Amino acid sequence: MSDIGDWIGGIPLITRYWFFLTVGFTILGKIGLVNPYYLVLLSDPFFKQFQFWRPISAMLFYPVNPMTGFHYLVNLYFLYQYSSRLETGLFDGRPADYLFLLLFNWICIAIASLTVGLRVLMVAGVMSVIYIWAQVNKDVTVSFLFGTQFKAFYLPWVILLFNLIVSGAFIEELIGNLVGHLYFFLMYKYPLDLGGRSFLSTPQILYRWLPNRRGGVSGFGVPPTSWRRPAEEHPGGGRHNWGRGFRLGDQ
Repeated sequence: MSDIGDWIGGIPLITRYWFFLTVGFTILGKIGLVNPYYLVLLSDPFFKQFQFWRPISAMLFYPVNPMTGFHYLVNLYFLYQYSSRLETGLFDGRPADYLFLLLFNWICIAIASLTVGLRVLMVAGVMSVIYIWAQVNKDVTVSFLFGTQFKAFYLPWVILLFNLIVSGAFIEELIGNLVGHLYFFLMYKYPLDLGGRSFLSTPQILYRWLPNRRGGVSGFGVPPTSWRRPAEEHPGGGRHNWGRGFRLGDQ
């Protein structure tokens, strides 16, 4: 029990809540304490019956059965690994900024999902985080199935291709990748590398709830030098140790 407690305590704050809420909502739907019908994203109940919780529950719930159980566990592992690495790397000491990233991604994923009729958003949410981590660590070598190695930059698309081959579906991964690219472009690429205006900024209320802190858990990922100063100047923030790259599968 002590080891489990240490493991839980070692998960960064935002990732910890996301991980265990995902497990909790999935269990509630699986054992029938909550009807899964009320946990998925459906356009008519959302717009006509004002069931505004559906985009949130659809991001945290996954319909587990013998056919989908492995896919769920893989994405739960990805959530834990890559959300932790991003939160303790690029967003080290800046929980409010990381929460804003997730909120922005989730809203965009919900809008896209309502357009295409996607009912469960967990995979798209996880893929959006993987995409951003891969952009930050694009030159890091990662390993995939059977020891295949390639640059992290290609990881989101390798996962998409693998799922397409295995299950014939890819829309969840595609939406996640596109939303991750949208955030990355608007937050970093366009204002910092291309000299454009900044369209995204973390609301001040999030800084009041989750103030920046000096130091962090650890570091995963080295952002380009041009990103460092703007990130250091967020309200309530300080200088951070961005750390090093991290290979897929390392602990």
